[in-house]
Amino acid sequence: MLKNTPKNDHQELDKTLRSYMKLVHQQNANCNAIPAHFFSDYNVKRGLRNADGTGVLAGLTTIGEVHGYVMDEGTKAPVEGKLRYRGIDVEDIVENCQKEHRYGFEETVFLLTFGFLPDKDTLEKFTKLLASRRELPEDFTEDMIFKAPSNNIMNKLARSVLALYSYDDDPDNTSVSNLVRQSIDLIARFPVLVANAFSCKQHYFDGESLILHNPNFELPIAENFLYMIRPNKEYTPLEAEILDLSLILQAEHGGGNNSAFAVRVLSSTGTDTYSAIAAAVGSLKGPKHGGANAKMLAQMEEIKANVKDWTDEQEVLEYLKKILRREAGDGKGLIYGMGHAVYTISDPRTGILKEKARQLSEVTGHQAEFALHDLVQRLAPIAFAEEKGSTKDICANVDFYTGFVYQMMGLPQELYTPLFAMARIVGWCAHRIEEIMTSNRILRPAYKSVTKRLSYVPMEEREPLNIDDN
Repeated sequence: MLKNTPKNDHQELDKTLRSYMKLVHQQNANCNAIPAHFFSDYNVKRGLRNADGTGVLAGLTTIGEVHGYVMDEGTKAPVEGKLRYRGIDVEDIVENCQKEHRYGFEETVFLLTFGFLPDKDTLEKFTKLLASRRELPEDFTEDMIFKAPSNNIMNKLARSVLALYSYDDDPDNTSVSNLVRQSIDLIARFPVLVANAFSCKQHYFDGESLILHNPNFELPIAENFLYMIRPNKEYTPLEAEILDLSLILQAEHGGGNNSAFAVRVLSSTGTDTYSAIAAAVGSLKGPKHGGANAKMLAQMEEIKANVKDWTDEQEVLEYLKKILRREAGDGKGLIYGMGHAVYTISDPRTGILKEKARQLSEVTGHQAEFALHDLVQRLAPIAFAEEKGSTKDICANVDFYTGFVYQMMGLPQELYTPLFAMARIVGWCAHRIEEIMTSNRILRPAYKSVTKRLSYVPMEEREPLNIDDN
């Protein structure tokens, strides 16, 4: 309320605001509606996608390669999915880390940031460097997290990133050396920001006791996060291994994903690192991007509640068809966790995580749930083919199992997207550095105006505005 505004005037202004909110809906058909055929008439690449589903080529990158199809004489031909970091197959990264019984996220951070694999001594020093940069500025948690609590951790993460600008002695310097310094700090601090925001949310919005653990500077990133969010600081080796694996698999996914592209758009303007990364957090917060694993898990819970026999293939198939017919689910006709913008036959991340989900289900007693996930993964393409007449290749994406493994680890859903951000901050920072180093043009696509040309009407000639105040 304005300091000098009487209470009754303030109530009248609130009423006016509500009227304007209704006005938008009343006038939408006149000023905001665009006929669907206009997009094809003007050859608009909606969603920056071509008519065949391929992405509009907007840039070049050396960071991540997402490969799911080839163009064969102008036709999109599906192939087995591959994800490469700086040219190296992510499956090889995971396989070698598991063979050597070590964590791999810190190595992945180094690879994506500097472009090559570190030797043992370099990796050890880099791991210690990342751990040493975890500590937040003095009183940051009290002043920036606890004094303005949020019930959404991604919202708090974005605000915290912006706030870190004020604690940086050289925030606007876009030299490569300064960008690397800022990137390492943000990668190291993201898990601490998420853990503290989670504790704050639990206390102020869930009525839980406030339990706040300082970061452990001796632990790798995956272990330290579990150490910070667990009241008793305890976790199993398998839990830490799976979290490390999830971080590796979600660290980067090419420059065309929405959040990485957001980083590149903002970076192309010359703005500071904190503004660009906060925009990426806001992008990932959206349910069409980072929130997909929570939607998949909610849909699986509905399937479990409505399918009597989880082993009956026909019953499961019929329920999936009901979801596609919008007779079940959230009414959008989507089977969450199935399908991908690039991958066609397979998502390479899914198979890796699926095996860990199987192992964890055996330890936690969730074998029946795992079997149902496996069945839905197998039957969903059949449901699409029979219900939609689709011949398109459809595979399970990584979201199909991330939510499930997090659930078995006892992690609440409000942490799923922040965990994604903890991983993807690596790719975001790499894309920011590459954008600034290789491009000197501001990213600016074209939008064609399709509004009618109107003449200005003098004030005394305008019709009175009639808004329904009820």
